[in-house]
Amino acid sequence: MIDRQAHTVLLQRATLYPVVTVLGPRQSGKTTLCRMAFPDKPYVNLEQPDVRDFAQQDPKAFLAQYPDGAVLDEIQNVPTLLSWLQVLTDADPRKGRFVLTGSHQLQVSAQVTQSLAGRTAVLELLPLSLSELAAVGDGVTVGPDDVNRMMLQGGYPRIHAQDLPPEVMLSDYFATYVERDVRQLINLRHLREFGQCVRLLAGRTGQLLNQTSLGNEVGVSSNTITQWLSLLEASFLVFSLAPWSVNIGKRLVKSPKVYFYDVGLACWLLGIKTVEQLQHHPLRGALFENLVVLEVMKSLRNQGLRDPLYFFRDSNGLEVDLLLEHADGVQLIEIKASQTVAAPLFKNLRTVSALLGERVKSQHLVYGGDLRQARTDVDVLPYGQAGSLVQGAL
Repeated sequence: MIDRQAHTVLLQRATLYPVVTVLGPRQSGKTTLCRMAFPDKPYVNLEQPDVRDFAQQDPKAFLAQYPDGAVLDEIQNVPTLLSWLQVLTDADPRKGRFVLTGSHQLQVSAQVTQSLAGRTAVLELLPLSLSELAAVGDGVTVGPDDVNRMMLQGGYPRIHAQDLPPEVMLSDYFATYVERDVRQLINLRHLREFGQCVRLLAGRTGQLLNQTSLGNEVGVSSNTITQWLSLLEASFLVFSLAPWSVNIGKRLVKSPKVYFYDVGLACWLLGIKTVEQLQHHPLRGALFENLVVLEVMKSLRNQGLRDPLYFFRDSNGLEVDLLLEHADGVQLIEIKASQTVAAPLFKNLRTVSALLGERVKSQHLVYGGDLRQARTDVDVLPYGQAGSLVQGAL
């Protein structure tokens, strides 16, 4: 069993709210985490047909079975329960009574906001982070020789806990996702085109997103691409990074960049199945960038934080891969897959830092090596330590 860093935050939120809602991709470990954190609570799987039917047909009687609360898994299957939970928690506001999980971000978030506003904490559990894997203690290592393997395997717990071949598990995962989640969320007539769209997005990892160009390549309208992107983000397959915008007297880009919630899935979608293929693949640098951006996001989410992540890019192509905005300034993070630190790796960081001046609080270079260096103006970190860049990191 792999310990999750979100465990402490989950228990703490349960002391503050009657309901705690845990969102995240399917198979990210939500059920395991919640059952470990609350072993004395009844567990209810709302994907089980007879249980779901009972909850839909008679929600009041269904919830009456659990006067002291329960773990209600995959709450998006019976969204009407949320209104009944509002009534129950208003009548009996004991803290930590119900624990909900959900796999459809926008669908559940909107319903939770409407029905349980002020009554629930909302946390996100993403696939395993590098720091969680490094803490396993059974021979798992996160060093320069492991980076390709880490990208190929991704972070879904079953791959690591059961030593599953990633290409097999990820193939089944994607097929199930399209056939179940996509069909539940929208009436999708173009399954083949949708699958092609997702694969093309994997080929655009870490790049500026042009929806018109993507639509032309797939053979659908840009409006359809917009709809599909919303679906992919709602079901925790991809996320976008917005460009940072500030008045600095230069023209900055407005298009977002797209990344995957699991780098292993992005590799599989690109047809990369071996370490050797990945080592020589033209998108290896972009996939490494995805890995590091995701590690920073996971560190935030594991602390219950929702701080937005940005990137910096001007119209001339000057770019820094990651920017975090704080009350006292910005944090610049450049990401390079190289395993050695050389002077050219610092060029963009220092150029953007000079441009932004006093706004810059700190500069960091995350690379594929294993040594940390505290240089005069830049902190150099191995990729396995990227999560420590977040303030208050676990």
